[in-house]
Parts: sequence; C-alpha cells; structure tokens
Amino acid sequence: MILPMPRRALTAAVAALLGLPLAACSAGTPAADPAAPPSASASSPTEHLATPSAPAASLTPPPQGKGWTLSDIPVFPPKPPPQPITLPATGAVPYLSRIPTQQPVAFITIDDGNLKLPEAAKLMAAARVPVTLFLTTDAIKDDEPYFARLQQQGAVIEAHTITHTELRGKSYAFQRREICGSADRLGQLYQRRPVLFRPPFGTKDATTLRAARDCGIKAAFMWKETVHKGKVRYQEGKKVLPGDIILMHFRPAFVKDFLAALRAIHKAGLTPALLEDYIPA
Repeated sequence: MILPMPRRALTAAVAALLGLPLAACSAGTPAADPAAPPSASASSPTEHLATPSAPAASLTPPPQGKGWTLSDIPVFPPKPPPQPITLPATGAVPYLSRIPTQQPVAFITIDDGNLKLPEAAKLMAAARVPVTLFLTTDAIKDDEPYFARLQQQGAVIEAHTITHTELRGKSYAFQRREICGSADRLGQLYQRRPVLFRPPFGTKDATTLRAARDCGIKAAFMWKETVHKGKVRYQEGKKVLPGDIILMHFRPAFVKDFLAALRAIHKAGLTPALLEDYIPA
C-alpha cells in the first residue's frame, strides 16, 4: 500500500525536480531569472509592472508634498542659451517689466519673504526651475537661513529694500539707505551682493533709479503677470509672452501660486529662465 506523500514533502520533491528554490515555490511567486543582474528588478519600472505580486514597499514614491505631487509640475523643454540685453552705460538704471527678447522664456520672481513655508523648498527642489527672490531684509530676519536653503535649490537673491516702504517721493538719502542697506545686508548673509532691485509696490521715481545706480544696482524690475491664490492675472492679453516677468509672494497659497505660474508658462509654450542670465555681467 502506497501512503500519500505529505504536502510539504511533495512540494520539496517537485522543487528538486524543477531545480527551483523551495522558498520561491512556497511563496507562490515566480523565481527571479538567475541570469538577470541583481539590481534589475529594483531599478526598472517595467520590471515591477511585469510582477504584480511584488510588494509595493519596493517602489520608490515620487517626490510630493502638502498639496502637490510630481505630476502637478509641468515638464519644460531645455532653456535656450541666454542672450543678455544691452543696458545703458550711464545715468539711471532701466526699469523693466519684460526682458526684450524673442526667446521662448519667462521669468518667475518671488517677493518679500514674510512667510517661510517648508513646502517652498520641497516644491522648488522638485520643479528644478530657476527663480529670483526679491527679499526685504526686515521680513526675513526671523529666519534668514531659510532663504539660504532656497539658494541651495538654485534661487538667486536680489534686493527689495529694508522695510518695504514706498520709495516714490522720498529723499535721495532715504531711498539710498533703503536700497544700499538691503543690498549690503543680503550680500553679507548669502555671499553675493544683489545687482537687481525691485521697489516695493512697483512704485518709483527718478530718484529711485538714480539711487539704485549709486548702490551698484544694474536694473530695476516691475512685472507683467501676478499670481495670487492660485490665479494668474495678466496686464496684457491672456497668456504669458516671451520675456515676461511674473510676480508672486511668500504667502499661504505659495504651492498653488507656484504651480499656477508654471502652468501658465507651459501653456504659453515657454520655459522658465533665470532673470540674472539676461543681465550683462
């Protein structure tokens, strides 16, 4: 009389005949191809798709944060080689709301620095697009290292006065103190003295632009689009044009605003570029 073989012994016998490891059989999953390199299943996205029973923990999650995921960030074509504009050799600094270029680029600028959201650094690191920060020194003094972290993500820091007061109509001495003082302080903090300037509220007069020149500033800037609470507002038409400068702030809706700016640039067929690359050295 032949007694039935126990299930485990039968499994072991079959595994031995087929030359398969016992663990692979008892787990109920296909064995790995011994000819494949050890890292193939860990690094290839299609390998995971071919083995639905692979544990989800083996997949590296895409970058994401509070209110955004990597899929929210548009993919842009490479930036063209920058073509710096020509600046006047003497006199007051120019005041620009758009870089005069036909290259398919636009510029993101972020002002003040009152709110220091952790999500800003995460999102900027994931987006990998250039930005210019016009910082007010009084607004940042409660957490100056925060902006050094943004600088490490590629942001370039420029001047926006000490106190964010309106400059138009003030004396030359007052305006010079606000502009030079902020540029000096930012240079000490971030190892690069600003060469660009944005007057608070975008208001200025001839004295502003003369004082800026005397403070070592090369150009002052307004904007063509603003972003607030996730909505882009246009001064001209309904899309971002080549060379446009976009303004946003460090506010509670930073994530929505930053993504809205990126989408507007992408929809216009443009690529984010660095403002400083278009100003002569």
